[in-house]
Amino acid sequence: MADEIASMLESYEDAKASAARLFCDRHDPGRVAYTVVAQDTTARELTYGELRLKSSKLAAGLWSVGLRPGDRIATLMGKSLDYLAAVMAIWRLGAVHVPLFTAFGPAAVAYRLAASGCKLVFCDAAQRSKLMTHNGLPADPAWKVVSTGAIEGEALPFSELQASGEAKFGAAALGGDAPIIQIYTSGTTGDPKGVLVPLRAAASFNAYATYGLGILPDDVFWNAADPGWAYGLYFGVLGSFVTGVSSLLLEGGFSPQTTLAVLEKFGVTNFAAAPTVFRSLRASGLEPRQKLKLRCASSAGEPLTPEVIEWSRAVLGVPVHDHYGQTELGMLINNHHHPALSKPLNPGSMGQAMPGWKAEVLALDRDEPAPPGEVGRLAVDLTQSPLAWFTGYAEDPARTCGKFRDGGRRYLTGDCARVDEQGYYHFTARDDDVIIMAGYRIGPAEVESVLLSHPAVAECAVVAGPDEIRGEVLEAFVVLKPPHAPSDELTAEIQDWVKRRYAAHAYPRRVHYLHELPRTPSGKIQRFLLRRRLRGQN
Repeated sequence: MADEIASMLESYEDAKASAARLFCDRHDPGRVAYTVVAQDTTARELTYGELRLKSSKLAAGLWSVGLRPGDRIATLMGKSLDYLAAVMAIWRLGAVHVPLFTAFGPAAVAYRLAASGCKLVFCDAAQRSKLMTHNGLPADPAWKVVSTGAIEGEALPFSELQASGEAKFGAAALGGDAPIIQIYTSGTTGDPKGVLVPLRAAASFNAYATYGLGILPDDVFWNAADPGWAYGLYFGVLGSFVTGVSSLLLEGGFSPQTTLAVLEKFGVTNFAAAPTVFRSLRASGLEPRQKLKLRCASSAGEPLTPEVIEWSRAVLGVPVHDHYGQTELGMLINNHHHPALSKPLNPGSMGQAMPGWKAEVLALDRDEPAPPGEVGRLAVDLTQSPLAWFTGYAEDPARTCGKFRDGGRRYLTGDCARVDEQGYYHFTARDDDVIIMAGYRIGPAEVESVLLSHPAVAECAVVAGPDEIRGEVLEAFVVLKPPHAPSDELTAEIQDWVKRRYAAHAYPRRVHYLHELPRTPSGKIQRFLLRRRLRGQN
């Protein structure tokens, strides 16, 4: 497989490599790139030829309003045909895509737009209000707004911008080191950090699609993760474009009923989703009305429990394979679907290292490999990982220093794990305070900042609490300002405060009221005591 990895790298590292040509133009123009499915399961197909035409006209429109290669262009859009045209137009222009999750509130959106130096935002009409001055955004923002649907306020109509462009706009060829994405981490120890994804990273995404997901040319592929996050963008959108596989994109939100209906109606053969999707399907008690065509099922974002894997085998017809990766790396440890790499599933394991990556577990107290079975710090040996591409955070490379050790030879993931004698890796914990809920990595600092802006909140700490469906949920410990007192009404108000000001998915499911937070002598909050309390420990 070393030759295959080398071939992938050669395509994406070339000094004349073009994102739009590699992701779109080289594919058969008559081949279906995506089938976009509505909530009622009606569908529209988008061929690569149509995608090339739509994105060419839109890229020309972007050029006409002053956008140039290297400019940051964001999408605050739901999954749709317009979304696919927009991201391809960004890459065709040679610009850098800044993905924004549609559940983010105005503050989270504004931070990412300002930090990235964004010059234009594509948004849906339903998201337009988040970019308005009355929601705390600048009165004279540095970015233009292009909106689909009905236009509210100062914005360019999406259809008008696309119609204004010429259909013969070329494809920027900026080479493998040119960035194509600037995506933000969850901000576990402060502000979210910008990860610059170069075009050559697509070689790693291609390898995961091939080895981890086991995508075949005749698959019907569906990655149900939201493209506002790394797994949905890297391995849904880009995973489709690098392989040329025909894929599905479901408009709207998740429901167990719709998910099963789509799997049945469209004959999905390769399905990837966050663990919460599989847990929710299991909890619903629903079963397919007919035998599914699934060949592969994959999950990433948080550990899968054995009962979910066995449920999938019994109900969906295939076991779901657990995979591991990060925004800064892509995927690197998998229970692979590729027949040459497939191994018996080891319950509780996230699998083995993918070709092109060398993972290792370092001792907790020194930068040396830990013995098999011993919990340590999960790391990557960069000298033996040709697919590695992350070099530092966009706004502040100094914040990256702690990630690289041994003269830059090793990269620390920030997670703890153990590896057994057979080479299976087992996730054990995070060595920071990140919360993983339904596959989304959420940094408590951003949520705590919003909570502290509530007039009743004096102090707070956000930690992860156990949840059967989502794996983890946010729980907040709050100290109130006098004369405020705990009540169900105040809890609901605080939850809604976070939903509206940060993100609809990242609000505390439970709020606990304390007289004071546990702290170290130096004043740092002892979150481990709060987590222990939630789990009923002393």
